[in-house]
Amino acid sequence: MEKPTRYIPALSFKWLTPLYDPLLKWVMREETFKSKLIQQANIQPRMKVLDLGCGTGTLTLMLKRAHPTAEVTGMDGDSQVLDIARDKSRGTSIQWDEGLASSLAYPDSVFDRVVTSLVIHHLVTDDKRRAFKEIYRVLKPNGELHILDFGAPHSSLTRFMTTYMRRLEEVVDNFDGKIPLFVTEAGFSEVKEAQHFVTVFGPLSMLRAVKGD
Repeated sequence: MEKPTRYIPALSFKWLTPLYDPLLKWVMREETFKSKLIQQANIQPRMKVLDLGCGTGTLTLMLKRAHPTAEVTGMDGDSQVLDIARDKSRGTSIQWDEGLASSLAYPDSVFDRVVTSLVIHHLVTDDKRRAFKEIYRVLKPNGELHILDFGAPHSSLTRFMTTYMRRLEEVVDNFDGKIPLFVTEAGFSEVKEAQHFVTVFGPLSMLRAVKGD
């Protein structure tokens, strides 16, 4: 029997959820990184796009505003952050769904793009692997996965920064550079790190992967 999925809220504790948007906006410069993620995703008109672990919907809204004809879905396992996302998106055509990355309630081959930002590091190792298999399943052939999350350090500075961050949540897989391996194991091809950045919390990495024909 598989272990039950352990859900970790955006800032580890639900009482910190109201601080999530200000923290990412002012401390992590989230819009800068998320704009680069949207650019990398190369979304075309009328594509179906899933923002996996959408949180309060910042990236989801940015996606829809950048690509008004795309069918954008935001999905998260936390009903509290989804309520915030719905309030932020009033008047915008976005579908908001509650669910877990390791068990997606979508049919096979339905999305052209799956994007995910600062979510994967919240998952325990087994759930990371399950999530990538589920993402592979719901993507159409030639569909693409685009990830922005903590990644392997590229300098002595970022290696030093990760010594403390390793104690938090489930981020060790990310800092050890295992995410591209897990994505490849799920069946993806052309898995590569497109860019990497330094933030006050540690190194971020942008990955791209393609589901074959």
